[in-house]
Parts: sequence; C-alpha cells; structure tokens
Amino acid sequence: MGYGIAQSCLRAGHRTHGFDVVPERIDRLRAEGGAPGALADIAGTLDAAVIVVLNAAQAETVLFGPDGVVPLLRKGAVVLSCATVPPDFARDMAARCAALGIHYLDAPISGGSAKAAAGQLSIMASGTARAFAAARPVLDAVAETVFDLGDAAGAGSAMKAVNQLLAGVHIATMAEALTFGMTQGVTPDKFVEVISKCAGTSWMLENRAPHIVQGDYTPHSQVNIWPKDLGIVLDIARSASFSAPITAAALQQFLAAAGMGLGQQDDAAVAKVYARNAGLTLPGEA
Repeated sequence: MGYGIAQSCLRAGHRTHGFDVVPERIDRLRAEGGAPGALADIAGTLDAAVIVVLNAAQAETVLFGPDGVVPLLRKGAVVLSCATVPPDFARDMAARCAALGIHYLDAPISGGSAKAAAGQLSIMASGTARAFAAARPVLDAVAETVFDLGDAAGAGSAMKAVNQLLAGVHIATMAEALTFGMTQGVTPDKFVEVISKCAGTSWMLENRAPHIVQGDYTPHSQVNIWPKDLGIVLDIARSASFSAPITAAALQQFLAAAGMGLGQQDDAAVAKVYARNAGLTLPGEA
C-alpha cells in the first residue's frame, strides 16, 4: 500500500521520495519518477512523511529509532502514520512529535494496494487542525474519502480497530462459507456468482473470494497482518472489559494459516485451513 501511495503522490505532481527495506522497490519508484536522495540528506526538505509499515514497533523505529525520520524533519512538517496501531500508541507518537515541533496525523488506511495506487483510499484520520492542513495535499492525492474523526490522535486508530474487527471476521467467515459450500457440492465459482448477489455478501467476500476461485494468493493483504490487527482489537477489548468471542475465533484461523506457512500469502489463503481440515481441494491446489 505504501508503494501505491507513493505512485498516487507522484501522479498528483508532488516531489516524492520513497524508502523501503527492499532496495528494488526504491529503484522501481525512481524509475517511475520518484526523487533520489538519502533520507538523512532530504528529510529536512520534506513537507510530509507518510509512514506505511506493519505494526507499532516498526512505526516507532521509523519515526524515532536510530535512523528515525522525525528528528530530521523541519518544524511544521507533518507525519501521516498509516499503520494499524493501538490508540494509546498513536497518542504517544503524537506527543513525541509535538515536542519536536512536528505535526502528527493519526491516519490509518483502508482499501488495499489497488486503491492505494488509484488514489482511492479511505483514511480514518484524527489530529489537530494544523496537522490536517499540513497533510491536505497528501490526503487529496491518495484518498477518495477522508473521515475527520476529531482533533486528537487515537480516534483514527480506534475507528480502524473497529474496521479491522469486521474485515478480519468477514474474510474468515467468507472462507468458512465457501469451503462449507464445497462440502455440499457448491463450487467456489458458483459460490461467488450467487452469494455476491445475495444478502450474505460483503465487500470482503466480493474482493477476496475471487482470489480463491482463481487459485491466486499473490498478497494484496497478507495473512500475517491479521494476527497483529485482530490481536490489537482483542487487547483494546480487554482494556474495555468487552468480550469479543467472534473476533477471537477469527484470530485462531489466521494463526492456524500462519502456522501452515501461509503468512506471506494473500489473506484469502485462510480458506486453506478449512480445506485442510475438511479434506477439500481448492482451485489451483494439487
């Protein structure tokens, strides 16, 4: 999704630098028009730093680690933090940025890699009015919808947790329903054809079930994301003394998929857990 965001910023005419742990991605972005330069050399020229990583630990490292970007930014620049993280973490990062004169927008994203590249993300954002104003050129470039969830960091991450509860449960439930149908002679392609037009459908079903039909688990969103994201949901739930048993059940299926070595496959691969347990063969599987 970070690469797609960078592409959308380029398309909007912004001078865009890209940094990644995979050097080939940096080279690819520069070949498409991305600006050159080492982070230490160009950070002070940036108006905005968009952070798209897996988890809170990675976000903190990128922001404040040994080579962290925040101390290098000019005062008045803005950080858009797009990872799914606990609300308390977002509030802590915002306070640490503010102490250095840097704006922080708690800006988790939804829509996947395709919508990121098309500039059609949904962003659940919260932060000060000045943070929103500083981030506006980036938001306009990458988002179809920006939800303003208040003037303090944490609210955006709280809403993202609600979204991830539903998204993770919907993916696991889609996999359960599709493979259940197979036990009754309903083929995966017929499942998609019929259920996508019926009341049982969901956006996740319509987006992910075709991956199973095609036997293509190229990761648009990895299995590995869900143990982290649903774990965050359950941590928040525990702190609120709230029981979330359906979330817990979905989490176990993603953990099982990761345990099968499927962690880097598309999250639709959770269907392989059900297929294994029921002795089913999914499309494209030997």
